[in-house]
Amino acid sequence: MELKVGDLVTRNSYKNDVVFRIVSIDGDECILKGTTIRLIADSNKSDLKKYSSEFEEEERAFLDKISEPFELNRNDYFYLPGKILHIDSDEEYLNRCLEYYKKINIWAMGILEEEDKIADNIIDLLKEYKPNIVVITGHDAHYKSTKENLDTYKSSKYFVEAVKKAREYENSHEKLIIIAGACGSYYEELIKAGANFASSPKRVNIHALDPAIIATCMSLSDINKDINLKGILEKTKYGTDGIGGIITKGTMYVGYPR
Repeated sequence: MELKVGDLVTRNSYKNDVVFRIVSIDGDECILKGTTIRLIADSNKSDLKKYSSEFEEEERAFLDKISEPFELNRNDYFYLPGKILHIDSDEEYLNRCLEYYKKINIWAMGILEEEDKIADNIIDLLKEYKPNIVVITGHDAHYKSTKENLDTYKSSKYFVEAVKKAREYENSHEKLIIIAGACGSYYEELIKAGANFASSPKRVNIHALDPAIIATCMSLSDINKDINLKGILEKTKYGTDGIGGIITKGTMYVGYPR
């Protein structure tokens, strides 16, 4: 089977569960990037299978679901959604998230930053943009080990450091909503560091748009009411396997009359 950069493939050894795009080839080794999942992987050509369209219907149904309009009483009230600062190490995924925010009509600023640089710059970014919600994401991976610690993850230590820095800027979980992590991230440590929401309770991969879905829900949740935590988590691709969080209040002001 002839493969080239740009081809869509799946991996036989992983039961062809994730669709990747080939981003580079060196001999028989390929570097792969998830088309919808926040995952970078490598694979031998012999393990790859050309993409089948059977995944398209499922992905289309998910995108239709998350694009459904949020139920707001626009006849009598007006709304001031929370502002979002989205920091991402992947430009393609960042742009997809920004397009999603735009479609929902929410103010969001996107910043492209490598995982290991986020903590160095996050306080300055928070001071500049003064968001209600900050997303800290990119790529991560969980390396199976008998000893669970931050060193068994690709980027979790950087996300944890960034969350701690953000909490130095704003200690209140209700004045600054923090959404942190990527595929397989160290969920418990991110929550302990101060995140309101984090991936990944079951160390599974998450959808490229999952952090943006959580951010959007928080942006459009009433600032005077506790959120429906389970309901928000269920809107993501893999539910509570992929992302968990704490009950807090929303960030949206509701005004009257319109």
